[in-house]
Amino acid sequence: MNEGRRQAFKTLLKLMSQLLWVVGLVVGLGGIRLLMKYRQNSIFFSDDHITLPAFLALACAVLLVLSGCLGTWVSLRDSTFLQGLFVFLLVLVFCLESTAWALAYFHSTELDSEIAPLGGLIQNYTDPSQDPKSKAVDAMQEKLQCCGVHDYRDWLETSWFYSKGGGLVPHSCCNSTFPFCKGSVNQPWQLYRQGCQMKMEMALQFVLTVVIWGFPLVCLVEV
Repeated sequence: MNEGRRQAFKTLLKLMSQLLWVVGLVVGLGGIRLLMKYRQNSIFFSDDHITLPAFLALACAVLLVLSGCLGTWVSLRDSTFLQGLFVFLLVLVFCLESTAWALAYFHSTELDSEIAPLGGLIQNYTDPSQDPKSKAVDAMQEKLQCCGVHDYRDWLETSWFYSKGGGLVPHSCCNSTFPFCKGSVNQPWQLYRQGCQMKMEMALQFVLTVVIWGFPLVCLVEV
Protein backbone atom coordinates (compact mmCIF):
# COMPACT_ATOMS: atom_id res chain seq x y z
CA MET A 1 0.00 0.00 0.00
CA ASN A 2 2.80 2.40 0.92
CA GLU A 3 4.61 1.51 -2.29
CA GLY A 4 1.47 2.26 -4.29
CA ARG A 5 1.14 5.68 -2.65
CA ARG A 6 4.82 6.31 -3.28
CA GLN A 7 4.43 5.59 -6.99
CA ALA A 8 1.29 7.73 -7.17
CA PHE A 9 3.16 10.61 -5.52
CA LYS A 10 6.05 10.26 -7.99
CA THR A 11 3.64 10.26 -10.92
CA LEU A 12 1.89 13.37 -9.58
CA LEU A 13 5.25 15.08 -9.02
CA LYS A 14 6.27 14.30 -12.58
CA LEU A 15 3.03 15.73 -13.99
CA MET A 16 3.25 18.88 -11.88
CA SER A 17 6.90 19.33 -12.83
CA GLN A 18 5.89 19.29 -16.48
CA LEU A 19 3.23 21.87 -15.64
CA LEU A 20 6.02 24.07 -14.26
CA TRP A 21 7.43 24.21 -17.81
CA VAL A 22 4.09 25.49 -19.11
CA VAL A 23 3.83 28.10 -16.36
CA GLY A 24 7.43 29.13 -17.04
CA LEU A 25 6.57 29.63 -20.70
CA VAL A 26 3.58 31.84 -19.85
CA VAL A 27 5.57 33.94 -17.38
CA GLY A 28 8.49 34.22 -19.80
CA LEU A 29 6.26 35.33 -22.67
CA GLY A 30 4.80 38.04 -20.43
CA GLY A 31 8.29 39.31 -19.63
CA ILE A 32 9.39 39.22 -23.28
CA ARG A 33 6.26 41.05 -24.38
CA LEU A 34 6.81 43.78 -21.80
CA LEU A 35 10.42 44.25 -22.93
CA MET A 36 9.30 44.45 -26.57
CA LYS A 37 6.68 47.08 -25.72
CA TYR A 38 9.28 49.14 -23.89
CA ARG A 39 11.83 48.79 -26.69
CA GLN A 40 9.29 49.92 -29.28
CA ASN A 41 8.19 52.94 -27.22
CA SER A 42 11.20 53.67 -24.97
CA ILE A 43 11.34 57.28 -26.16
CA PHE A 44 7.92 57.92 -24.58
CA PHE A 45 8.87 56.75 -21.07
CA SER A 46 10.32 58.87 -18.30
CA ASP A 47 12.65 56.03 -17.14
CA ASP A 48 13.40 52.37 -17.74
CA HIS A 49 12.23 51.07 -14.35
CA ILE A 50 9.18 49.50 -15.98
CA THR A 51 11.51 46.84 -17.41
CA LEU A 52 12.35 45.46 -13.94
CA PRO A 53 9.22 43.25 -13.73
CA ALA A 54 10.08 41.92 -17.19
CA PHE A 55 13.61 40.89 -16.21
CA LEU A 56 12.33 39.30 -12.99
CA ALA A 57 9.65 37.44 -14.95
CA LEU A 58 12.29 36.11 -17.35
CA ALA A 59 14.45 34.98 -14.43
CA CYS A 60 11.42 33.22 -12.95
CA ALA A 61 10.71 31.56 -16.29
CA VAL A 62 14.25 30.16 -16.45
CA LEU A 63 14.05 28.88 -12.87
CA LEU A 64 10.61 27.37 -13.48
CA VAL A 65 11.94 25.40 -16.44
CA LEU A 66 14.94 24.26 -14.38
CA SER A 67 12.61 23.34 -11.51
CA GLY A 68 10.44 21.35 -13.90
CA CYS A 69 13.46 19.42 -15.16
CA LEU A 70 14.71 18.84 -11.62
CA GLY A 71 11.25 17.81 -10.41
CA THR A 72 11.02 15.23 -13.18
CA TRP A 73 14.44 13.89 -12.17
CA VAL A 74 13.40 13.76 -8.50
CA SER A 75 10.34 11.71 -9.48
CA LEU A 76 12.66 9.10 -10.98
CA ARG A 77 15.34 9.01 -8.27
CA ASP A 78 15.37 8.93 -4.49
CA SER A 79 17.82 11.68 -3.54
CA THR A 80 17.56 13.89 -0.48
CA PHE A 81 19.96 16.38 -2.04
CA LEU A 82 17.89 16.70 -5.22
CA GLN A 83 14.71 17.07 -3.20
CA GLY A 84 16.28 19.84 -1.12
CA LEU A 85 17.55 21.60 -4.25
CA PHE A 86 14.10 21.30 -5.82
CA VAL A 87 12.44 22.93 -2.81
CA PHE A 88 15.12 25.66 -2.77
CA LEU A 89 14.41 26.52 -6.41
CA LEU A 90 10.68 26.69 -5.72
CA VAL A 91 11.25 29.08 -2.81
CA LEU A 92 13.56 31.20 -4.97
CA VAL A 93 10.95 31.33 -7.73
CA PHE A 94 8.31 32.39 -5.20
CA CYS A 95 10.50 35.27 -3.98
CA LEU A 96 11.33 36.50 -7.49
CA GLU A 97 7.77 36.16 -8.76
CA SER A 98 6.32 37.97 -5.73
CA THR A 99 8.76 40.84 -6.36
CA ALA A 100 7.81 40.91 -10.05
CA TRP A 101 4.14 40.99 -9.06
CA ALA A 102 4.68 43.91 -6.67
CA LEU A 103 6.65 45.93 -9.24
CA ALA A 104 4.20 45.18 -12.04
CA TYR A 105 1.28 46.24 -9.86
CA PHE A 106 3.06 49.45 -8.87
CA HIS A 107 3.83 50.37 -12.48
CA SER A 108 0.27 49.54 -13.56
CA THR A 109 -0.94 52.30 -11.23
CA GLU A 110 1.70 54.81 -12.35
CA LEU A 111 1.44 54.54 -16.14
CA ASP A 112 0.03 58.04 -16.49
CA SER A 113 3.17 59.65 -15.03
CA GLU A 114 5.57 57.21 -16.72
CA ILE A 115 4.29 58.14 -20.21
CA ALA A 116 4.47 61.87 -19.36
CA PRO A 117 7.25 62.65 -21.95
CA LEU A 118 4.70 62.09 -24.74
CA GLY A 119 3.27 65.57 -24.23
CA GLY A 120 6.72 67.16 -24.46
CA LEU A 121 7.51 65.31 -27.70
CA ILE A 122 4.32 66.61 -29.27
CA GLN A 123 5.08 70.14 -28.11
CA ASN A 124 8.55 69.93 -29.71
CA TYR A 125 7.34 68.23 -32.89
CA THR A 126 9.11 69.48 -36.03
CA ASP A 127 9.95 68.00 -39.43
CA PRO A 128 9.84 64.18 -39.05
CA SER A 129 12.25 63.75 -41.94
CA GLN A 130 14.94 65.53 -39.95
CA ASP A 131 13.99 64.84 -36.33
CA PRO A 132 13.99 61.17 -35.15
CA LYS A 133 11.75 61.99 -32.18
CA SER A 134 9.12 63.57 -34.41
CA LYS A 135 9.36 60.57 -36.72
CA ALA A 136 8.74 58.33 -33.70
CA VAL A 137 5.61 60.34 -32.85
CA ASP A 138 4.28 59.82 -36.38
CA ALA A 139 5.06 56.09 -36.24
CA MET A 140 3.26 55.77 -32.91
CA GLN A 141 0.14 57.62 -34.11
CA GLU A 142 -0.06 55.49 -37.24
CA LYS A 143 0.54 52.20 -35.42
CA LEU A 144 -1.83 52.85 -32.51
CA GLN A 145 -4.31 54.76 -34.69
CA CYS A 146 -4.43 57.70 -32.32
CA CYS A 147 -3.85 61.45 -32.37
CA GLY A 148 -2.29 63.70 -29.74
CA VAL A 149 -1.99 62.92 -26.05
CA HIS A 150 -5.72 62.92 -25.27
CA ASP A 151 -7.15 63.81 -28.72
CA TYR A 152 -6.33 65.89 -31.82
CA ARG A 153 -6.88 69.16 -29.92
CA ASP A 154 -3.53 68.70 -28.18
CA TRP A 155 -1.93 69.67 -31.49
CA LEU A 156 -3.72 73.04 -31.53
CA GLU A 157 -1.33 74.36 -28.86
CA THR A 158 1.92 73.39 -30.57
CA SER A 159 4.34 75.61 -32.47
CA TRP A 160 4.21 73.17 -35.39
CA PHE A 161 0.45 73.73 -35.73
CA TYR A 162 0.89 77.51 -35.93
CA SER A 163 3.77 77.14 -38.39
CA LYS A 164 1.32 75.35 -40.72
CA GLY A 165 -1.16 78.21 -40.63
CA GLY A 166 -3.25 76.93 -37.74
CA GLY A 167 -5.33 74.52 -39.78
CA LEU A 168 -3.51 71.20 -40.00
CA VAL A 169 -2.35 68.44 -37.67
CA PRO A 170 0.28 65.86 -38.74
CA HIS A 171 -0.85 63.51 -41.49
CA SER A 172 -0.25 60.57 -39.14
CA CYS A 173 -3.43 61.68 -37.32
CA CYS A 174 -5.51 60.88 -40.39
CA ASN A 175 -7.84 57.93 -40.11
CA SER A 176 -6.78 55.33 -42.67
CA THR A 177 -10.40 54.96 -43.81
CA PHE A 178 -10.18 58.48 -45.31
CA PRO A 179 -7.52 58.25 -48.06
CA PHE A 180 -7.88 61.92 -49.01
CA CYS A 181 -7.45 63.24 -45.48
CA LYS A 182 -4.92 66.08 -45.20
CA GLY A 183 -5.10 66.55 -41.44
CA SER A 184 -7.48 69.50 -41.47
CA VAL A 185 -8.96 70.39 -38.08
CA ASN A 186 -12.04 71.61 -39.94
CA GLN A 187 -12.77 67.95 -40.74
CA PRO A 188 -12.19 66.27 -37.35
CA TRP A 189 -14.22 63.20 -38.34
CA GLN A 190 -11.35 62.25 -40.65
CA LEU A 191 -8.90 62.15 -37.73
CA TYR A 192 -8.33 59.44 -35.16
CA ARG A 193 -10.58 60.16 -32.20
CA GLN A 194 -8.62 58.57 -29.36
CA GLY A 195 -5.48 59.98 -27.80
CA CYS A 196 -2.21 58.05 -27.84
CA GLN A 197 -1.61 58.06 -24.10
CA MET A 198 -4.75 56.07 -23.36
CA LYS A 199 -3.95 53.55 -26.09
CA MET A 200 -0.39 53.12 -24.87
CA GLU A 201 -1.61 52.68 -21.31
CA MET A 202 -4.13 50.05 -22.42
CA ALA A 203 -1.49 48.07 -24.30
CA LEU A 204 0.96 48.20 -21.38
CA GLN A 205 -1.76 47.48 -18.85
CA PHE A 206 -2.58 44.23 -20.64
CA VAL A 207 1.05 43.07 -20.58
CA LEU A 208 1.50 44.07 -16.94
CA THR A 209 -1.69 42.18 -16.10
CA VAL A 210 -0.18 39.03 -17.60
CA VAL A 211 2.85 39.45 -15.32
CA ILE A 212 0.60 40.17 -12.32
CA TRP A 213 -1.54 37.07 -12.85
CA GLY A 214 1.61 35.00 -13.26
CA PHE A 215 2.18 35.21 -9.50
CA PRO A 216 -1.01 33.41 -8.30
CA LEU A 217 -0.56 30.91 -11.13
CA VAL A 218 2.98 30.10 -9.97
CA CYS A 219 1.84 29.88 -6.34
CA LEU A 220 -0.97 27.51 -7.25
CA VAL A 221 1.33 25.15 -9.16
CA GLU A 222 4.01 25.28 -6.45
CA VAL A 223 1.53 24.42 -3.69
